[in-house]
Amino acid sequence: MQPRFKGRHFITLEEWSNHEIDILLEVSKDLKYKFLHNEPTPYLLHKTAFLMFFEQSTRTRNSMEAGLAHLGGHATFLDTSMMQISHGESAKDTAIILSSYGHGIACRNCFWEVGNKYLREMAKYSSVPIMNLQDDLYHPMQALADLMTIQEVFPSTKRVKISIIWAYAKSHKKPISVPLSQILLFPRYQMDVTLAYPEGYDLPEWAIKKAHENAKAHGGTFRITHNMEEAYKDADIVIPKNWGSWVNNQSTQVIDDLLESYKSWKCTEEMIKLASPHVKYMHALPADRGNEVEDSVIDGPHSIVYQEAENRLHTAKAVMAMTMGDK
Repeated sequence: MQPRFKGRHFITLEEWSNHEIDILLEVSKDLKYKFLHNEPTPYLLHKTAFLMFFEQSTRTRNSMEAGLAHLGGHATFLDTSMMQISHGESAKDTAIILSSYGHGIACRNCFWEVGNKYLREMAKYSSVPIMNLQDDLYHPMQALADLMTIQEVFPSTKRVKISIIWAYAKSHKKPISVPLSQILLFPRYQMDVTLAYPEGYDLPEWAIKKAHENAKAHGGTFRITHNMEEAYKDADIVIPKNWGSWVNNQSTQVIDDLLESYKSWKCTEEMIKLASPHVKYMHALPADRGNEVEDSVIDGPHSIVYQEAENRLHTAKAVMAMTMGDK
């Protein structure tokens, strides 16, 4: 039976089957081909989406705005500090009204223990698809683009050794949504997933449990280590990225003694040498250069971060085309 996409909310990939994700990726690849060959893709003519941002954005905002324009529609950027949300308007009222004005609502809300609940509340009352542009727990747009990139680089995802590694950064206290989405998705595609982090930077127990379940159900593997070198050893892909200690410490303070004690957790040329000779370096960006990673790595031959970032455009277009379209 052909799955139905029209009107579907896109809040977490856990709610989408592998078959449905595979279709999204096929559409993404087709849209990428047509974009690179200057072929028009007027699949959402005269359609409107509202892009609500509680936080700053570069790739997410621009991939959505440009993507909807490529599809023939129009995206309206909404800085929530300039909306009545800042005066206490409810998610219910916002969702009902905006969904009566257009064809899709996309939202980024990463406030700890608020973001995902806010999106769920909007989805409860919206008459159009709600698309998650990152919340406190999930970043499905990024995970989908990551998977697309891996499929472009490797002939098969089966037995690809991928290490998601905490890295030192001090630009801001980052959400856990990127690594959490990755540990849930990658085992579903038969990858051998390692999650590495120093003590204190745990992900939620329910997410760890689900990652193990996804691995068992789909033929992947999942393990945790607190040894950085072990995570790099023989890896085919490394994703060294910072995330905050939200699970154990809800303070919004960026720099503290725990963070400073792990300055050595950095992606260096030395660490890359421990991995497979053909290892690929990935990062959702922006990377905290000099802290998370050495310039020589992110700008070097192992890096595929720009390919990964480019794919954010095409996967975003696929999500919009399939959920906001007429089929």
